Amino acid sequence: MAHSTKLSVRGYHLDVYGHVNNARYLEFLEEARWQFFEERGVINAITGEELGMVVVNININYRRPALIHEALEITTELTRVGNKSLIIRQVISLAKTGDIIADTDGTYVLFDNHTGKSVALEGEYKALLECLMD
Repeated sequence: MAHSTKLSVRGYHLDVYGHVNNARYLEFLEEARWQFFEERGVINAITGEELGMVVVNININYRRPALIHEALEITTELTRVGNKSLIIRQVISLAKTGDIIADTDGTYVLFDNHTGKSVALEGEYKALLECLMD
């Protein structure tokens, strides 16, 4: 189940070169992931006092600069649930044309906030996440 998040490039997103600063893309992607899990009603199960979801690897392929006032669409989908980690595919594109701005396949783990260790993806956690896949 792919999810779409829309946002507009604002002046405060830009760097001195007049395009979206590379660090801002991480914020865009994070906002889209939160919306993905919130709209599916599972955000409370994977974030809170006991548990969190953290990035363990993310590489962004920058394809084209995003400029002020451009409308962006971020497509988010869960593509893999393993025993210890999950993969989330995200693509940032121009809303009007579909031209790809950036894309990534990020690796995430569920993290026990008390022990400081990742949580195995089994039982209820695995079932919950697998239900979100296409």
